Amino acid sequence: MGRLAPSPTGALHLGNIRTFMAAWLQMRQAGGRILLRIEDLDHPKHKPGADAALIDDLRWLGFDWDGPIVRQSTRLPAYRAALARLAPLYPCDCTRADIQGAQSAPHPGEVLRYPGTCRGRDPNRPFSPGKPPAWRLPLTPRDDGRFTDAFAGPQMRTADALTGDFVVARGDEPAYVLASLLDDAEAGVTDVVRGDDILPVTPAQIVLAHRLGLSPPAYWHLPLLVGPDGRRLAKRHGDTRIAAYRAAGLPPARLLTALARASRWIAPDATVATLRDLLPAFDLLATPRAPLVWSDALLQ
Repeated sequence: MGRLAPSPTGALHLGNIRTFMAAWLQMRQAGGRILLRIEDLDHPKHKPGADAALIDDLRWLGFDWDGPIVRQSTRLPAYRAALARLAPLYPCDCTRADIQGAQSAPHPGEVLRYPGTCRGRDPNRPFSPGKPPAWRLPLTPRDDGRFTDAFAGPQMRTADALTGDFVVARGDEPAYVLASLLDDAEAGVTDVVRGDDILPVTPAQIVLAHRLGLSPPAYWHLPLLVGPDGRRLAKRHGDTRIAAYRAAGLPPARLLTALARASRWIAPDATVATLRDLLPAFDLLATPRAPLVWSDALLQ
């Protein structure tokens, strides 16, 4: 079982679609099932109507899925039950600036590590007004986040290399790290294909799986699409929304072909008419290990 798990924070763009193509092709090639899950837990970036638009874009590109669409917003009781099983947790109102200030002489590129400021705080000390506290999981020496990524290889990140006691909920809303893991486990997802920007949080999901008695899926973290400047694909690189290409009259086959060629799933001169045309030759491990530099010239 695989899954597509978009968030309704805006329109789908090429980076989303390339990852979804890999996830869909991998599972369909193996004869497996695909779940569509909308990760619509409360978030300030969620946009009204974005979920309907992204579903329409997926269908336009030829994606399909098995069973009804799952929405995280309907699963709050399951998340809260898992939080109860993880207790004791402790509340924290530290800001990112607080954590940065407590980290002495960080080196360039060093992961921001939570120093445990609130772990032993006075229970009578009031929290910041107007903002619900985050709930952190206190780690122990037994917590081990090491795993081997099916694409990126061994990730020898022990509990000591995690970012400290990590957040599993904010107020009564579960954090991504918990909700995503629980959704995958309860749906029977065996393989998760996603961007390597999520790789740093995966050790925390491994720890949570162990704590909750769950079997984590096989993770495949793929390099992101980037612009010519090497930075993550964004508005500064032009409009790469699927909706924009549709409005310009570009057929889905052109987008699919360009992404498949750049990902080395087909030969540089090959073309496809549909997503299913990629199934015979698809090899996820042929994907380049470096970020994919995108330019609309690839559509030619």
